[in-house]
Amino acid sequence: MKPSWRAWLEQALEEGPAAHGWVGDQRWTLERVTTLVARRFHVRFSEPQMSRILHQMGWSVQVPVHRAAERDERAVATWVKETWPRVERR
Repeated sequence: MKPSWRAWLEQALEEGPAAHGWVGDQRWTLERVTTLVARRFHVRFSEPQMSRILHQMGWSVQVPVHRAAERDERAVATWVKETWPRVERR
């Protein structure tokens, strides 16, 4: 991948997926990055190759924390503070 392409890709990744049409969630996947590069430069890299390129650029795999969308942080904090100590003693 040419240095000018890498500079463009770095900027595009910093802008986030929503800036490039993926609004469902804000995660870059290898599939999305390869599609982004293919759209811009009309070159398709394999996912393993794109993974190597991203690694060389200093990007790493990130695993999102899975939490329910309906999660109520105050209820969780209350449970940890009040209920958990009673359960833990038993």
